[in-house]
Amino acid sequence: MSTAPRKATNAPRQTAPRRFVFLLLDRFTMLSFAGAIEPLRIANRISGQELYTWSLAGEGGEVAVCSNGAAFRLDMGLEDIDREDTVLVCGGIDVQRATTKAILSWLRREARRGVAIGGLCTGAYALAKAGLLDGKRATIHWENQDGFLEEFEDVKLTKSVFVIDGNRMSTAGGTSSIDMMLKIIAQDHGEDIANTVADQLIYSSIRTDQDTQRLSIPTRIGVRHPKLSQVIQMMEANIEDPLSPADLAEEVGMSTRQLERLFRRYLNRSPKRYYMELRLQKARNLLMQTDMSVINVALACGFASPSHFSKCYRSHYNTTPYRERGTQGANVPNLRLSI
Repeated sequence: MSTAPRKATNAPRQTAPRRFVFLLLDRFTMLSFAGAIEPLRIANRISGQELYTWSLAGEGGEVAVCSNGAAFRLDMGLEDIDREDTVLVCGGIDVQRATTKAILSWLRREARRGVAIGGLCTGAYALAKAGLLDGKRATIHWENQDGFLEEFEDVKLTKSVFVIDGNRMSTAGGTSSIDMMLKIIAQDHGEDIANTVADQLIYSSIRTDQDTQRLSIPTRIGVRHPKLSQVIQMMEANIEDPLSPADLAEEVGMSTRQLERLFRRYLNRSPKRYYMELRLQKARNLLMQTDMSVINVALACGFASPSHFSKCYRSHYNTTPYRERGTQGANVPNLRLSI
């Protein structure tokens, strides 16, 4: 027999529950949605009070289907909601197509009425497209950042796990919804309840908005060498105007030959090859996530000419940038999430 969890103490009582309206875009990501709604349910259970309520909304008001094929019956369509409600837009695969004119109009209308609005997973795209993140800090999954930066220059994009900037919120996807909801619960009802919710979720490492979403460079490459990490960091920060191997070596106090040996030893490739792979990876993201021309993608990734870009791209991906763009447009969503 399971034992009921102890009730958290020192939490202020509220006169009315706070309602969250989850706007489920077509092919939204279930993990981000579940990570947001489950902390609310658990907070109600451990407090013995109805601290939170929620409704599922979507265009058409009938059924929303997430990216894994599961269907959710909706409580409402795009009707007016209470000004005290909080809207969380749940995005996922092909968010550009899912962000329809009706969705944008509804978001803008509710924003004008003062409703707090957030985006989970790629939901930040819908907010930005509606103009609700202009001048605001925000985040989105690292895989989508290149395309987002190109399209929304007025948004202060960060690499944080989640961001709360006034009455605008955004998460990077995956389990980051849990972190943001624990923050909200702590603000609403105190740290005791938030910590108990985390315990119930077996969530032992609560992240803050100061935590970044990607693993550190040493963890990603599986090598803990400070100079190697420093060089890779410089490469990632200088994609449009690539640095020469000599400049990279000089910055970390070694010779070009020593830098070559360092990369060969730990990564089994030359610094030039590794740098090229980083640039081509960004180019592929831009081709799939934006409407930028192939020429502009090439320039944004440090290639002097489209012909050189196409040659390097074909060598690495076994297809041309033009065919990649055509294939992705037909079969693969423009703005993806890999989780």
